[in-house]
Amino acid sequence: MLSSKVIGYLSKRKSLTSLMVLVSQKHEMADGIYMNLGQPKSQIHEPPVVSTLSSHRFISNYHYTTIHTDSITTHTQHKLLGDIPRFVKIVEVGPRDGLQNEKDIVPTSVKVELIKMLVDSGLQVVEATSFVSPKWVPQLADAKDVIEAIKSVGGARFPVLTPNLKGLEAALAAGVKEVAVFAAASESFSRSNINCSIDESLARYRDVTSAARKHSIPVRGYISCVVGCPMEGNVHPSKVAYVADELYKMGCNEISLGDTIGVGTPGTVVPMIEAVKNVVPIEKLAVHFHDTYGQALSNILVSLQMGISVVDSSVSGLGGCPYAKGATGNVATEDVVYMLNGLGVKTNVNLKKLMLAGDFIRKHLGRPTESKAATALSKTTLFCATSKL
Repeated sequence: MLSSKVIGYLSKRKSLTSLMVLVSQKHEMADGIYMNLGQPKSQIHEPPVVSTLSSHRFISNYHYTTIHTDSITTHTQHKLLGDIPRFVKIVEVGPRDGLQNEKDIVPTSVKVELIKMLVDSGLQVVEATSFVSPKWVPQLADAKDVIEAIKSVGGARFPVLTPNLKGLEAALAAGVKEVAVFAAASESFSRSNINCSIDESLARYRDVTSAARKHSIPVRGYISCVVGCPMEGNVHPSKVAYVADELYKMGCNEISLGDTIGVGTPGTVVPMIEAVKNVVPIEKLAVHFHDTYGQALSNILVSLQMGISVVDSSVSGLGGCPYAKGATGNVATEDVVYMLNGLGVKTNVNLKKLMLAGDFIRKHLGRPTESKAATALSKTTLFCATSKL
């Protein structure tokens, strides 16, 4: 006959087991948040019951994943998430913005292969290179060769940077179909970066956009230092709105708002976007965040809540700012895709293939990825074998 102590122990054990089953069932309702990679929802098993809670550890061999499914989309209707768009266009800037400051010249063949891998992952806009003077940006001296090598690559657009008429003419001669110009919201940064004042740069870009229009070439406009400048400090939203308004009026079809040194937070990003959307339609705006202070994803999320549906990012977090000591690269495309998948937002990007592209370029550069999502997922033993991200 069992003693009263044994009966009491078994009773507590049964209660604990029931509790863990209820918890596991609740987790299953979260549309794959605790999903075993590669398994359909019907095959998900309950996490194993642990014998004690005193260690504060949940022992499990399950892995996190955020494969996009339409069923997650309903969660984005929560009032705290606002009106997040159902689809976000990602503009991949790694091959240009990500590599332009690399000290060692990256071979043309490596750049071309990276672009092809990015397109293969599903990215539909990949900024390929820049037609600037090799004296100022030697890394991109092979712009013409890169464009020639990717002419046969379908399924994506390949905009390039053209800082002046000479750059535009060279890009057109190479067969480029889309270009971009770049201004700054900081007077000091404009003089340091492109050797002219803000108004002088805008006058230059009016010539570029006018010439591009004659060839039916769309022009994208970039604005640097939209919340902070390494020389001037905080940048007032009105300055950003002024530059955005001028770019829009001269014919830029899309304007990317760049936190070049990564100092922004939602507290500074919101008033900046509020000021800009008063002069430029929200559907014409994009955001471009560097992740120096780890704020990029937070800033992207609040931008989506405000109606932005275009996000710039760089595979593996490549990039930096040569005029801002300590400024790190762009937000990693892998991290952006992971977050958007978790929100139920479509991007048409295959995260696994994107990670392969990041791994490819990082191995060539000889340093690890800056993407936290890629780092975590690469440590998951089942990822390479069974992931359908």
